[in-house]
Amino acid sequence: MLCEAFTTGAESVGHTVTRFDLQKMTIHGCLGCMKGGKDVASPCVQKDDMQKIYPAYVKADLVVLASPLYYWSFSGQLKTAFDRLFAVAETDPKYANPVKDCALIMAAEGDSQENWKPVLDYYKALVGFMGWHDLGQVLAGGVLQAGAVAGKPVLEEARKFGAAL
Repeated sequence: MLCEAFTTGAESVGHTVTRFDLQKMTIHGCLGCMKGGKDVASPCVQKDDMQKIYPAYVKADLVVLASPLYYWSFSGQLKTAFDRLFAVAETDPKYANPVKDCALIMAAEGDSQENWKPVLDYYKALVGFMGWHDLGQVLAGGVLQAGAVAGKPVLEEARKFGAAL
């Protein structure tokens, strides 16, 4: 619901949004083989659903990382897909990542500063190492069950955030 609200806001001001529901995709973990990067159109040696993500990632101005908070981090699906983006960096002789603007959308059961701290520390470190520019976060705490965010002000926050970019 948070992603839908963000998308509605972004599209309302003319942005094009491409969304990938990673839990519905087949994406294998990075092999650490260092054999990618030979083909810009298909940078990884593994041929799975990342083939759908790579062109959108390269073209994107903004990457929004959206995930539930699982054990004070991103979901395994997001981490697996993100690891596989290294194949794109391998297309550059210096292993430089494409510079992007980015944002974080996340839902979690807990809603304290202590609850969010580990994932926000990781996100900030990741963004820093990637050389990306963080445009902000929408954090929805107190939402244990799917759909529990319905009717909460954070949905409007996500829509406004999308429209403000």
